[in-house]
Amino acid sequence: QVQLVESGGGLVQTGGSLRLSCAASGRTFKDYAMGWFRQAPGKVREFVTAISWSGTSTSYADSVKGRFTISRDNAKNTVNLQMNNLKPEDTAVYYCAADPFGSSWFESLRWRSWGQGTQVTVSS
Repeated sequence: QVQLVESGGGLVQTGGSLRLSCAASGRTFKDYAMGWFRQAPGKVREFVTAISWSGTSTSYADSVKGRFTISRDNAKNTVNLQMNNLKPEDTAVYYCAADPFGSSWFESLRWRSWGQGTQVTVSS
């Protein structure tokens, strides 16, 4: 099983940037894909982005394409989410996820391990 710890959330103004990090432990990091989901109050948890074990394949939700960038460092067992040009609708708790079942990254139920979440608030 994989243990995940997120960091880097906070309060930022519209148009600002934040960088989230997720540290993984418990299994060989390069054995599995990593992803980020988010959940706003009263809404379901939604896919944001994911990256393959090698880092060569990524996927993004349409709402964040061109603004968010996922990356991973297999030597440091970390995955990062660089968020630029933030909007109020990006406000949510952001969760790091690891080790999905199968090849579909978009469904939260397919991911085996989750972090505790970090709050991102974008003020208008």
